[in-house]
Amino acid sequence: MTNKLRVGVIGGGVMGRNHVRVLSGLPGVDFVGLVEPDVAARGRVPNAAATRFFATTGELIAAGVQAAVVAVPTVHHHKVAMELIERGVHVLIEKPIAKTQAEARALIAAAAQHKVVLQVGHIERFNPAIATLKTAIADEPIISISIARVGPFPPRIDDVGIVIDLGVHDIDLVRWISGSEVTQRQVCVARTRGKHEDTAFLQFTTANGTLAHINANWLTPYKERRVHVATTTRFLACDLLLRTVTEFSSYKEDGSFVSRNLPVPFGEPLRSELEAFVAAASGRGPVMVTGDDGLKALDIALACLGDVA
Repeated sequence: MTNKLRVGVIGGGVMGRNHVRVLSGLPGVDFVGLVEPDVAARGRVPNAAATRFFATTGELIAAGVQAAVVAVPTVHHHKVAMELIERGVHVLIEKPIAKTQAEARALIAAAAQHKVVLQVGHIERFNPAIATLKTAIADEPIISISIARVGPFPPRIDDVGIVIDLGVHDIDLVRWISGSEVTQRQVCVARTRGKHEDTAFLQFTTANGTLAHINANWLTPYKERRVHVATTTRFLACDLLLRTVTEFSSYKEDGSFVSRNLPVPFGEPLRSELEAFVAAASGRGPVMVTGDDGLKALDIALACLGDVA
């Protein structure tokens, strides 16, 4: 008899394969298998020979799965997650939580009704650099947050634009870092190619007076993920890819200042996210990113798109 949580994954794309990789070696987890009907996609899964594959979510449920990661295209989130929730399976849904607010609210209500964990995959909260930054500015008034998330166009994304695919990461970070809700917004987007926007400048004011700016695009030939936070006494520069945090403080009238690199612990964000999900599903910890968190990020993202529709 084992006390391990039986976990599966639905969706064999890039993120699904990463979830399989981590879950397969995660302590406290009995990895059941992957739902992926495409035989070619199955061949791209790490350690495919040792992985059990299923054609449908129903087959995975029948195999006795207790928790599952939903890593399918956004348009299918509601259908797949609802099937799991209604069968009493705990669910981690990749961001965004759903395609529409109505679908998100239905998932949240169903999870409460069936008493299962619903966690949303806003993975940047688990980036050790963000955790270091969040701890460093605890209880200090924040003046501004500036976030850049840019890079080349990802061919695998064709169902949503950059605001929904990438912008929700940083909308969630603005809420989480500031500890406050967005009350005002200004939006500029552009579409260079394809059917969705690929450039977005989003500006927000939160209820506690924090100013926030998000620059996201799929036009930059290199990846950049940076968060800058200004408080009343310090400026912190955070690189999410290099996982570094630099603090600038002790400003003098002659323009001098003191800078230091804050210690950032080693850790893979996806592993930390899945550890938190397993702990919550096993009754050993809180849900770190709730369905309501996912809904609020989606609300703001869709409102931004509505402003420029």
